[in-house]
Amino acid sequence: MPQSDIHRFWLVTLGCKVNQYEARALAEAFAAAGYAPAATAAEADLIVLLSCAVTARAEAESRRLTRTLVRQARPGARVVVTGCAAAVSPRAFAGLTAVPVPDKGLLARSPAQAASAALRPAGLFPALAVTDYDRARALLKIQDGCSHGCSYCIVPSARGASISRPYPDIVDEARRLLTAGHQELGLTGINLGHFGPDLSPPLTFWQLVAALEKDLAASHGNCFRLRLGSLDPAMLTQEGVEVLTESRHVCPHLHISLQSADPGILTAMRRRPGDAAAVSSFVDKIRVKWKYLALGLDMLTGFPGESDAAYAATAAFLAVLPITYAHVFPYSRRPGTPAAAMAGQVAKEVKIERAQALRALATAKSAAFLETLAGQAQLTVALERSAPAAGTCEAYVDCRFAVAPDAPLGSLVAARPVGIDGDCLTVVPLAGAVA
Repeated sequence: MPQSDIHRFWLVTLGCKVNQYEARALAEAFAAAGYAPAATAAEADLIVLLSCAVTARAEAESRRLTRTLVRQARPGARVVVTGCAAAVSPRAFAGLTAVPVPDKGLLARSPAQAASAALRPAGLFPALAVTDYDRARALLKIQDGCSHGCSYCIVPSARGASISRPYPDIVDEARRLLTAGHQELGLTGINLGHFGPDLSPPLTFWQLVAALEKDLAASHGNCFRLRLGSLDPAMLTQEGVEVLTESRHVCPHLHISLQSADPGILTAMRRRPGDAAAVSSFVDKIRVKWKYLALGLDMLTGFPGESDAAYAATAAFLAVLPITYAHVFPYSRRPGTPAAAMAGQVAKEVKIERAQALRALATAKSAAFLETLAGQAQLTVALERSAPAAGTCEAYVDCRFAVAPDAPLGSLVAARPVGIDGDCLTVVPLAGAVA
């Protein structure tokens, strides 16, 4: 095909890991439709922004990027905005002379013609899939949407009700990714706690994990691992304890969306007042079985009505919980959510001060956890970069190799820690290198 006849695309991604997965799936769909990646936005026939709307600031950034892309586009190029901001505010993007297409499945099927501000059809999992990945540690999307409705969150309006991916599609994609050389697979979705009840027969998230581990071991042996995406405290059941303690392939790393440890604030968030207790109990049970546990939390401080006492309860809870890191955000009003209109909005400076204090607490615990990992005889590192060689160990900590291993990117490499460099571990490959 002559160079001038090749259609080219340019993708820009904001937001969460689900957006990252969907960007990769769209790139594969565009390639199958005859498009090739462009070197710059100005050279593309199709420019696509995967937008974010989790906060008002994220939506504003999505609009700013859209304006930039429209200016950069050559005459006749098509500028499309998909993702959550396109679903929440389609008219705003249409006004920027971009085409809002929240339904990424529709965009994948018709990159040159798709033009609809409608969400994906209810009950239909987005028709997106990947065969390879543009990063060493691959993401595997198993669920979309959310049916919960936390009072601060716009995502149910942007993504629609929860929908689960059928298990045969999940395991098929997992096998493709392992065959392509990605030995760590991260299970991701909008709300993993909603996975499974809409399938026939129904399947719980923990049943999925156990089945996936068994089926992948049967087809690909034991040189792979699964990393769990963000977990809701409601998922922390006895079934989860049993699956995790019997697992040979799940990383000893949990990331939990807690948000607050105060029962009153959790209730105002339309979550569950007992979430902090559920997290504490689950962690205690897992720590008995696991040699060590990497534990991360999502926290939201300064929520409307968060008194000094409510904040203090959260800080005290984090002080005793064995966290190894935390993503702490000061609450930001998200128009279109119930929390934006709540009384008792906390002053900006108070929110920032509380967030900084919680981050400092988490940073101190991260440093202590690094010391624990540095004393281990062996870690397993997913090799993500070369020259210099570096990757991520099972405990979700960056590792830099003092000596480069003889292994391809994506491999799991057996390594020994030899030091700490800032917030990273320095490691050397062990004999045999590949884990």
